[in-house]
Amino acid sequence: MSTAIPDRLRRSPRDRIMVTPEGIELPITLASKGARAGALFMDLALVTFLQIVTTITLASIAFGGLAQFFDAGDKAGGFGALEFLFVIWIIAMFLFRNAYFLFFELGPRGATPGKRLAGIRVAARDGGRLSAEMVIARNLLRDIELFLPVVFLASAGEEGAGAAAMAAAAWFLVFALFPFWNRDRLRAGDIVAGSWVVERPRRKLEQAMSTPGTGANAASAGDASVPAWRFTDEELDVYGEYELQTLERVLRENRREAMEKVQGTIANKIGREPEPGRERLFLEAYYAQLRARLEARMRMGERKADKFS
Repeated sequence: MSTAIPDRLRRSPRDRIMVTPEGIELPITLASKGARAGALFMDLALVTFLQIVTTITLASIAFGGLAQFFDAGDKAGGFGALEFLFVIWIIAMFLFRNAYFLFFELGPRGATPGKRLAGIRVAARDGGRLSAEMVIARNLLRDIELFLPVVFLASAGEEGAGAAAMAAAAWFLVFALFPFWNRDRLRAGDIVAGSWVVERPRRKLEQAMSTPGTGANAASAGDASVPAWRFTDEELDVYGEYELQTLERVLRENRREAMEKVQGTIANKIGREPEPGRERLFLEAYYAQLRARLEARMRMGERKADKFS
């Protein structure tokens, strides 16, 4: 769920407030049209390069194999091998065009290489975690938005080439201009999937957030008036990578209201009492220990994507 930011606090027309399922308000900035177009261009260029390399490789294997079969007088075997390689080529082209986007957007970063270079990522509009259904839906719609007009134009005969070109151009423009017709710059795939594309925060984490035992929490560890929080593995295993990223953003933004809500949510979840006035220290300690716990589990081959895993 998202809400508009009051005009007095708005830095850009693209600023929004995203409300997570836990009721935490997170300020975000929608990706610009230029950033989205640039990311798509870079991704398509990379996909095209991979397709060309794969095609050349399979063609080299095919010609080399055919020569061996024909030299041995086995034409049936040669054509059978050629058909097998052709099937492999079709599968590879399909995977590059579709699985490429699915693989990267379903990852913890929610972004393809092109989106990462452009500093943007895909997010769920309800504030939850991106699901496989969302990513599949938004990427299948890309075929209708982009690839089908091209196929339609390529398959048109010479007699109807003019009409086909106009129809394909109109088809493409309707979907290409779709983000201009809604305030959240959503393409058709985003509307169907319940997703949007947002800017990825560029600021580096504070030292206290990246290294356990440092920063504000450690600085105050020697002060008897400030408790040193130590969480058990059971308390840390309540959350996963998605919640760690959410907590990271809350600490970056450093908004007192958000930190109070997050501290209350975490404390209630793990059976502890919230401590008013020490929200940031509590969250820094929990962030550092949760991150260390997740990294340790990953080194053992275990991965916890979110609290539902």
